[in-house]
Amino acid sequence: MEATITIVNDIVFASPDNTPPVLGPSAHATFTAFVERATAEPAVAGLVLSGSMAREGMATAHSDYDLYVILEDGASTDLTGLDGFRSAHLDLAVGPLSEWHTHALSGDMTDWNRYSFVGAQVVLDRRGGEITNLVERKASLSPQEADEKIGQYLDAYVNSMYRSLKSHRDGRLFAARLDAAGSIPFLLNVIFALHHRVCPYNKYLQWDLETHPLGTPQWDARHLIPQLDAILTTGDATTQQAIFAHVEAAARAAGHGANLDAWGADLDQLRPRR
Repeated sequence: MEATITIVNDIVFASPDNTPPVLGPSAHATFTAFVERATAEPAVAGLVLSGSMAREGMATAHSDYDLYVILEDGASTDLTGLDGFRSAHLDLAVGPLSEWHTHALSGDMTDWNRYSFVGAQVVLDRRGGEITNLVERKASLSPQEADEKIGQYLDAYVNSMYRSLKSHRDGRLFAARLDAAGSIPFLLNVIFALHHRVCPYNKYLQWDLETHPLGTPQWDARHLIPQLDAILTTGDATTQQAIFAHVEAAARAAGHGANLDAWGADLDQLRPRR
């Protein structure tokens, strides 16, 4: 069956075989052309820009535009065929509004994608603020979600750090470094959840800490980033213990002392040496 070609300004796409679009002369031109076409489509409820292009100071000459296209439920449009389209200029995620309500939120299988909406820009909202409110909802953790994240990651962080320090003690330095590196994603999830924040992707960690500080000196980018670098490079036990002291105090203050106390005397190995 021959594909039906639909022209969208200087973008060409096809259905049903999803022939890739022909891109414009630049990423910005391609993005602008697509937004104009999508805005003219009544089936489109909203457009949300994510990725480096949405975050000031993060875009480079190699950056493309990451755009979410939210459709009215039950709408019939050729744009549906562009879900998952990727190119050097434009990446698209196209889906119905009903899915957008739960996408990237806790309990959804796409919750790994939540940081995409931290700093995201709403390009179009035809739902009287509904799209904007949903973006804001995804961009931070509710108190309940924060507690769940801390509970989920605190034990994993302690476990990885404990294994790292045991390997240091036993002279297994390679294993110590591996476990130290493995503890960092758990650590960062705990730190950000303690502030009701979504943990950044690695690419955005330093940018996030610098542009939206967590508000306490120990988590300042100028302090935390060098510490993380030392842990990644050497698995330094003293640095790990110094960070844990701050995590323990904050976690107990947030009501998670029982999680820590379950470790009993083993917790002493994680604390700084007096």
